Amino acid sequence: MVTVHHRTVSVDGLDVFYREAGPADAPVLLLLHGYPSSSHMFRHLIPALADRYRVIAPDHIGFGRSAAPSVDEFEYTFAALAGVTGRFLSTIGVTQYTIYVQDYGAPVGWRLALADPAAVVGVISQNGNAYEEGFVPGFWDPIWADAAERTTETRDALRPALGREAVEWQYTHGVPDPTTVDPDAWEHDLALLARPGQDDVQLALFRDYTTNRELYPAVHEWLRTSQVPVLAIWGRNDEIFAAAGATAFTRDAPHARIELVDGGHFLLESDLDLVADAITSWLATNDRSA
Repeated sequence: MVTVHHRTVSVDGLDVFYREAGPADAPVLLLLHGYPSSSHMFRHLIPALADRYRVIAPDHIGFGRSAAPSVDEFEYTFAALAGVTGRFLSTIGVTQYTIYVQDYGAPVGWRLALADPAAVVGVISQNGNAYEEGFVPGFWDPIWADAAERTTETRDALRPALGREAVEWQYTHGVPDPTTVDPDAWEHDLALLARPGQDDVQLALFRDYTTNRELYPAVHEWLRTSQVPVLAIWGRNDEIFAAAGATAFTRDAPHARIELVDGGHFLLESDLDLVADAITSWLATNDRSA
């Protein structure tokens, strides 16, 4: 049975919590979670991959068990989250890795790759967007409106996204059999979202999301020039990041492997074995770790 360690290190005076399993000298898989989750979303994937990889899954600042300073104490931008993650990797001595990105994990992962292209030797995108085609307008239009207008009204229009109905929807929408999704997954997220100051933290990140769109041309250039191996495994029924966001990877990474699964946004909750098997088989022929 695989042992998963639960650790905390200090980065810039902030506690960063992470889960880790696998041989210390094995190739590294860095798992980067999305909204409104944490490394908890990888609780079953980690042991499924740790027999041959060193699997590391940190909680972003403001999420999970990592530090969650107020918006007055920390600038909640994706650049700031990526900066902490990069220094976290330096702290634990990781210099090369394959990234698994989901949702918010994607803009963090893209920034890591652009800051140190040689460090990222593979990309696994599970509903982790890098293309305009991936944005579902009905979900994203209010976020773009708030970023453009920056009014109390546009900000308040986003508050329902922090509530129970919206969070549960993220987990169950598009899943053929929603009873396969463990309710404890969204209850865990809701408990963390209920902490004082979390509304401001999450609304700040919503507003900053436009900076990720601005980064996409540089990400595409990196994909083209590096020819880093890409696996895009996507819940085809996701109404946050559409399946077109997965197939778009082939424009800049023509050898990308695209797998569209009959599932939703949090694919690991309904299709863990399928995702784990796809990753294992893809890595068997695409592992560039030194």
